[in-house]
Amino acid sequence: MVKPQIAAIICTHNRANYLGAAIDSLLTQECDNFEVLVVDNGSTDHTKQVIETRLFHPSLNYLYEPILGLSVARNTGAKATTAPILAYLDDDAVASPQWLRVIIEAYAKNDSLAIAGGKVTLIWPEGVTPPQWLSDDLAVGLGAYNLGDKILYIDQPGLTPRGLNYSIRRIFLEQIGGFDPNLGRVGTKLLSNEELFMTELALKGGWQVAYLPEALVAHHVAPERLNRQWFLQRSWWQGVSECYREEIVNRAEISRLGRGGERLLRGLYKSLINITNPAICFSNLVYAYGQIGYLEAVLKTLITPKSEV
Repeated sequence: MVKPQIAAIICTHNRANYLGAAIDSLLTQECDNFEVLVVDNGSTDHTKQVIETRLFHPSLNYLYEPILGLSVARNTGAKATTAPILAYLDDDAVASPQWLRVIIEAYAKNDSLAIAGGKVTLIWPEGVTPPQWLSDDLAVGLGAYNLGDKILYIDQPGLTPRGLNYSIRRIFLEQIGGFDPNLGRVGTKLLSNEELFMTELALKGGWQVAYLPEALVAHHVAPERLNRQWFLQRSWWQGVSECYREEIVNRAEISRLGRGGERLLRGLYKSLINITNPAICFSNLVYAYGQIGYLEAVLKTLITPKSEV
């Protein structure tokens, strides 16, 4: 059997209503010699049935991972394939027909490329328009990602490709020991920052990270995310994730309390002075709320012995 050039991996947890379209977009890719793996991460809905109706396709494989966690599921998918390039698509996203081809070509042309991802547009629920309080910055939290129409090499971790449209070179992933299970979503815990951490490691190791505009993916906006509480909760977990990332890279100094407090106050101040602009006001309030999650996590790590963390 010919070794696949690239493996497209979907890690899914209770998203059966979106999953079929995601799988179908991969099975009709404009490239040769690829495989598709769907990692069922402890789903309790009809996810398995959605996958089974498509298993007649020779490129599709089903895996079950009972331990919850996006990073765990990603590692499971990586271990199940021999492909040198791994491309991860979210279970509620739809890949453009050229997605895998563009990614393969980018890695083939650049042996120093460790990570690459493409532009992400949003698919709004039928009959729904973006609310007035949703700023462009907050839309990024829904998956939007657009750095322009030209290939760009990233040197700032904050600009790293989105996890819903993300690829990585296998030898780099093995070099760093896989995705860290302490980062990445776990069930309803919206932990994140795993891609940012990967970019930091890649750049530190002399690798390159690229934005590929033609590796286009569209991401469904779930109706339940179009409320203020969801954005506040997501920002809180973003703060917790940032604390964990700092712990991993040994940035656990007590001065983080001061920096977090300063960011909290700055966010509140900007929210108040923009009270007449719903989008800017709420965006800064969300930012400030995330600092509360960060500070709580920092305090917990400072008072909890490392053996208990």
